[in-house]
Amino acid sequence: MILAPTARDLARINGLPDATITAELLTDVPTRGEKAVLVTVTTQVPIMLARGIGLGGSYTVAASATARLQAPESIAPCILGLTSSGDAVSTSGGATIDAPDCAIAGMGDVNNGGSRIAAKNIVSGAGSVRNNYGSIVADAVRYAVDFVSPSWNGNVPAADKRTKVATTIADPLQDNPEITAARALIGTYDPPASIADPATPAGEDWVFGSDFSPNIARYRRGTGNYIVPAGKYTIGALRITGDTTVTFENQSTITIARGVTIGGGTKVDFGNSDVSVNGGFDGAGVTFGNGNLSIGSGALGFSGTNRIGDGRVSIAGDLALKGGTTLTIGKGAHAFRSISIGGGSWMWAGAGNTDVVAGIDIGGGSTLALGDGTYRIGRAANGRSIALAGSAIMIMGDGAFSAGGSVASEGGSRLVFGRAANHRINGDLNVKGAVLFGAGRYTIAGDLVNGTGGTTWPFTSAVTNQTYGTQLDGVSTSDVDMAGVNVTFVLSGTLNLSGGARSKLLSSPNGTTAGTITSVLIDSATSTATTWGGGSDSVFSGVVHVPGSDVTISGGNSTQSAGQCFMLIANRITASGGSTSGSTCVGLPGGGGGGGGSSGRNKVELIR
Repeated sequence: MILAPTARDLARINGLPDATITAELLTDVPTRGEKAVLVTVTTQVPIMLARGIGLGGSYTVAASATARLQAPESIAPCILGLTSSGDAVSTSGGATIDAPDCAIAGMGDVNNGGSRIAAKNIVSGAGSVRNNYGSIVADAVRYAVDFVSPSWNGNVPAADKRTKVATTIADPLQDNPEITAARALIGTYDPPASIADPATPAGEDWVFGSDFSPNIARYRRGTGNYIVPAGKYTIGALRITGDTTVTFENQSTITIARGVTIGGGTKVDFGNSDVSVNGGFDGAGVTFGNGNLSIGSGALGFSGTNRIGDGRVSIAGDLALKGGTTLTIGKGAHAFRSISIGGGSWMWAGAGNTDVVAGIDIGGGSTLALGDGTYRIGRAANGRSIALAGSAIMIMGDGAFSAGGSVASEGGSRLVFGRAANHRINGDLNVKGAVLFGAGRYTIAGDLVNGTGGTTWPFTSAVTNQTYGTQLDGVSTSDVDMAGVNVTFVLSGTLNLSGGARSKLLSSPNGTTAGTITSVLIDSATSTATTWGGGSDSVFSGVVHVPGSDVTISGGNSTQSAGQCFMLIANRITASGGSTSGSTCVGLPGGGGGGGGSSGRNKVELIR
């Protein structure tokens, strides 16, 4: 500090140009950890009585005063390690942590064994700030025990920017009521509606084809062509074979008690009718118009090109599409025991609630697309609610989402969640392909994992003819594989990143998106270690709050804020192996720093 010249300037301004001025910096004054300046002014004062009788004379007067120096502004931390044991924040190898506009703080040591730690303030609450061959860059450094750096290394703040003082470090979100309420929902979900077999009274069998049954002869309209007028029909078994066309006219009610078999090469249209089937269904190239369709338990399969119109669809059996089969379903409530799509097949259902009792399995090259509505997905015997093989695609519209088990996708797959106030997943969400998260909260009873890279957005679906992933809520999501904007994730596990994963996850800065918690991106109370490594590349905005977890950033990982506000709060934060981490944050919306009290101990906190 340039103390004496400043003091002399002040004396001159106050009419003491010839005074002798000394200034001294005092530490631990007026209380421990604070600093003050002692200024002494010495000057000659004339003897007034001697002047009155024509004589000269003077005497020396000295006066001292102490001025308390204002403590440095308390800066909200972007990187906060809560452990008091050993290193709370550390780097090694070629790792760097950069937070030029906010603080890097740890209850224990802040240890730069890597290339650089840079921040507005660097604080070790109960330990030391240490440096090795790299650089420490800060406007102010505070430490409780010691500041350690090799004598030959001048890449550290000057001595007058370093203060030995204990600092209370606290988790600013520890008692956040929104987080407490959100954690209470972990492991909860809405089970899918149960599916009952329809009522199908006994009736005569109907056989269409070259060897048709006598009871349908009246519907024959030339060779291989049958038209059934509108009416109410009670059928035993329905079998249609050969090069045959069968049309049921609209407004019919059709019940089939002992199964449906429709062979290849046929054309069957049930019209805008209500149809109920028991005993199994095996159909090729079938059309159901607008109306209610209910198929009971039993063997179930579609092949060829099939269509179901608007109305309620209830299938108590396992729906399996194979070998290039297509199935289009209109608007309405849709309920299935399970859905399995493979062999390049696809299924597209319009808006309406979707219930799947025993999970969804999509094979490579196959697609399931569902419109807006409430999603209630149960789980298969393996514990999964949704499983996507490599190059599989699942697209969901907006609406509440609930899964009774885990969600997993393999490399090359694509998964799209719609917007919802709260998506609840009772298991891990393990992504190895690409995923888009619609705005809202995601409550996950397990880990969120982005495991591989290479499959990025945008993507145009040949099924829906729509493009996904160019933008989310006005933010570009191109060239990333895991993207979410205005999202909050509340986990029982943690967020792990590996491979070449490219993630872009942005919180809702003001909590204006339904379900989100203001500026919270990830929250978990887990003590399981968190790993961001393997060359993964992430852009995060908001707080990653894992106060019980040790976070390791390694293997060339890059975790940045890209001009957004990113904060990491963890038990211990370790950056190594050439990883880079940083934030341009100056504080959360409504955030700030806490000041010191009469004890002289400052508290680093975020005020929400």
